[in-house]
This record gives sequence, C-alpha cells and structure tokens, in this order.
Amino acid sequence: MGVRTKYFDVLMTFFVVVLVLSNIASSAKIVDLGFSIFGIPMAFDGGTLLFPLAYVLGDILTEVYGFKAAKRVIWTGFAVLAFSSLVFLVLRLLPGESSWEAQDGAAITGTAAYDAILGGMSSGGIVLASLAGYLVGELSNSAVLSRIKSLMNGRWLWFRAMVSSLIGELLDSLIFVFIACLTGVFGWNLFLSLALTNYILKCLIEALVLPLTYTAVRLLKKGEGSGVS
Repeated sequence: MGVRTKYFDVLMTFFVVVLVLSNIASSAKIVDLGFSIFGIPMAFDGGTLLFPLAYVLGDILTEVYGFKAAKRVIWTGFAVLAFSSLVFLVLRLLPGESSWEAQDGAAITGTAAYDAILGGMSSGGIVLASLAGYLVGELSNSAVLSRIKSLMNGRWLWFRAMVSSLIGELLDSLIFVFIACLTGVFGWNLFLSLALTNYILKCLIEALVLPLTYTAVRLLKKGEGSGVS
C-alpha cells in the first residue's frame, strides 16, 4: 500500500482478535447438532461460529487493499496466534496452587480442567492445525479472489467471494481437522463429522453475511478514496 489508509489497522485488529478467539473456542468445546447427514453425525468445534469472519475480513482486505496487504495481515495474525499459544503453554507449566488444584464439589479441577478446556492451545496442537489450515485456505481464498477480480475487471463481487470461499474453506476445514486429530486435540472418530459440519457451517455463515461484505467493501472504498487491484 503506497497511500495512507484510515481503516486498515482497525480491520487488522479485528482480524487478529477473531483468529485468536476462534482458536480458543475450538479448543474449548465441540457442539453436537443432534442430527446426521448420510449417517455422519453433525458436530462442530466452537471456533466454527467465529472463524468464518476471518475469511470475510480477508475478502474485504483483499478487495479494498489488495492481495499484498491481505498477506501482511494474515502473517500478523499467525504471529499473534503463535504468541498466544506460547503464553498458554507457559501458564500450563507453572505450578498450580494446591487449593485450586483440589476444589471441592468439582468433577474436574485445577490443571486437569485447564487441560480439558485449553489443552489444544497450550500444547500447540490447535494452533498448528489452525496455522496450516488457514495458511493454505486463506491464502488460496485471497489469491483466487484477487485473480478472478482481475479477470472480471472488478465486477461480480458476490460470485468472486463465494467461489474463493468455497475453495478456501474446503482446504482449511480438511487440513485443520486432519492435523487437530493427528496431534490428539480431536479423536479420529470425529474427523468426518467435524470436517463436513465445519465446511457446511463456514460456507453458510459466509453466504449469510455476504450483503454485509458488499456494504463494507463499498463504504471502505469510498472512505479510503479508492480500491486496490
């Protein structure tokens, strides 16, 4: 970006927050939807509700500021996510206070409770899965969006956003769940359920917020004075 921008740093901040919170949520809980598709139970990790916003922000950043700027934001998010994992790891290694480790009336207490909720973050498994999945998925998403934008002379944002998201989210979901299972964050029995449900929900959420993506791109281009090819 060769010109001064007014909103780029704000978008980058939102992107980093979404990335970190979605990974904590992924480590904390798996949600059961209570039905199956073709015999595959529909279940998703908690971060699935929030993570698609990272792709939406990636689309907006690519559309308004260009692929180079979007890559800068992605790498910044990776650095902050890796640092977050390091913080949780150090906290896990520190000795727990004795009464906290054995709280009365709690089924799981102390370090065991910490591991149950934040084990994926503190071990680095969920972060490794997220970094690998998002690296391939979001960079593919931004590259496809930028390429189609060039081919279509900046028209049909809805088409470009959906095609790039379908490709990016598919790669992201498969890689994320595979590595999370490989590192022990999720059991292999959950692979098909999580991969399929995550992909469907992520694409659905992105489709639902597409009108907001349109509006944000239009307002940002107007606010910044121009769009970046």
